[in-house]
Amino acid sequence: MQLVDIGANLTHESFRHDFDAVLARGQAHGVGQIVVTGASAQGTRDALALARAHPGVLYATAGVHPHHAGDFDAETEVLLREYHTKPEVVAVGETGLDYHRNFSPRAAQLFAFERQLQLAAECGKPLFLHQRDAHADFLACMDAVRDRIGPAVVHCFTGEKSELFDYLDRDFHIGITGWICDERRGAHLRELVRHIPAERLMLETDAPYLLPRTVKPMPSHRRNEPMYLAHICAEVARDRGEDKAVTAANATATAQRFFALHH
Repeated sequence: MQLVDIGANLTHESFRHDFDAVLARGQAHGVGQIVVTGASAQGTRDALALARAHPGVLYATAGVHPHHAGDFDAETEVLLREYHTKPEVVAVGETGLDYHRNFSPRAAQLFAFERQLQLAAECGKPLFLHQRDAHADFLACMDAVRDRIGPAVVHCFTGEKSELFDYLDRDFHIGITGWICDERRGAHLRELVRHIPAERLMLETDAPYLLPRTVKPMPSHRRNEPMYLAHICAEVARDRGEDKAVTAANATATAQRFFALHH
């Protein structure tokens, strides 16, 4: 099984002490390629540096997450525009709206999101998106640029059926994480993943966050890492009623096509 982890925050400090071992464990569990999330100006710089150090294995996104939208300024935009010309940068984002935490004011979130949607329209790269408790405004922003942007993935989808179908109706791709393994918050996803067409479904860990709660034995440190993508794939396959090799092959083909990864 070859897997692509489309969302891992490998620039996180928790990976500094054993980064090479993390990559090796991932590869031992079939994770051949990883898209490293850039979620701030510095995070984007760090993600590109990792991708350049591991060509063909690591790739980067370049963007500003809604949590950091208050820091989005003209200088940030110049940086992102420059980074979107780099071949190792395969998507615009992580960008979107998060009204659950509101770490940045909503006006700042909307401004940063709309500017990054414009950058995506200019550079033609796919969008790596975040949405939490902001569905209506998120759709309004996306619909405003619908004819000008390329493919888009709603990463770490955790929403309800109506939200899923709003995204599928717009041909968005869907990223599924270990949230599906959380019996407290993610049980509804087990039924919903059956509705995602194979050519729209991608898999991700969102490491170091969202360690799947069904991993046995549960690691003591609670840090998620790419090796657990195989576990997520097996759970998603079971919920879709298909062999995990089929789920893996389809999700990998979809990710490689979506991000134009070498394979």
